[in-house]
Amino acid sequence: MSATLTQQIKKKALSLGFSHIGISKAQFLEDDAPRLETWLKKGMHGNMAYMEHHFDKRLDPAKLVPGAKSVISLMLNYFTNASQVDQQAPKISKYAYGNDYHSVIKTKLKGLTSFIQDNVGEVNGRVFVDSAPVLDKAWAQKSGLGWVGKNGNLINKDAGSFFFLAEFISDLELEYDFPVANHCGTCTMCIDACPTGAIEEPYIVNGSKCISYLTIELKESIPIDFAGKMENWAFGCDICQDVCPWNRFSTAHKESEFEINNAILNMNLKDWEEITEDVFKNVFRNSPLKRAKHKGMKRNIEFLKKTAPQESA
Repeated sequence: MSATLTQQIKKKALSLGFSHIGISKAQFLEDDAPRLETWLKKGMHGNMAYMEHHFDKRLDPAKLVPGAKSVISLMLNYFTNASQVDQQAPKISKYAYGNDYHSVIKTKLKGLTSFIQDNVGEVNGRVFVDSAPVLDKAWAQKSGLGWVGKNGNLINKDAGSFFFLAEFISDLELEYDFPVANHCGTCTMCIDACPTGAIEEPYIVNGSKCISYLTIELKESIPIDFAGKMENWAFGCDICQDVCPWNRFSTAHKESEFEINNAILNMNLKDWEEITEDVFKNVFRNSPLKRAKHKGMKRNIEFLKKTAPQESA
């Protein structure tokens, strides 16, 4: 029964548009516990105070779903070959070119949940898309979808790393997949390319130095120490993924909901500088950019004009 159901679930997930699916046994993440604790104690989460909350829940799926037996990890490709027309315009991460992924993935997860309930009956389970304390990359790695690279991203040997991750944790007994080998080897391209030095050591990313954190998560002023180091990124950053050799295998997504917002591709620097709050809300009402808000984007764009502080003699 479990083998047949497992295959049915995987087939359905792919038919819903998910790129990859893997399943791991729901158990305490023993190896991740000390790493997470050390990362938090060093303050590498910056002002993301929510990372300090629910420590046990991040490591034990049974704290989120009582009786949890399986963690279904899912990947959704968002890679695109499109790029912004004006090379001088503030840079926007590829993941934000289309509609907000949260609603897109939740719709697909709802379809998968309905399929499971139709075939099994009532299931005790929950779906997650950045909505709860779940270590999504750890679970994706355990389920064989790839390995966590030196840049902290999950990397799939056949498809790269431009993916969103989601989970369905349930009390279903399913067949489990196995982790794959790490293929980063001696490569340090992501570490060498990071302009803010956020990848302080292989596999250790200081979130408080990451451009994505500085342009999205950080709500106060960006520290002047980062002036001249942002490489024109105004929302997110793709540098460590763009240089990763495994992303030569990335292929363009086929998700209609991620149809590109042409305003992002066609806006030049002047357009960004002059955009009003009303226009911003209208143009980006379904976009991930609404997370930064008009005020945040204006702050980021202004900061990009700053030059690095002069060192005192």
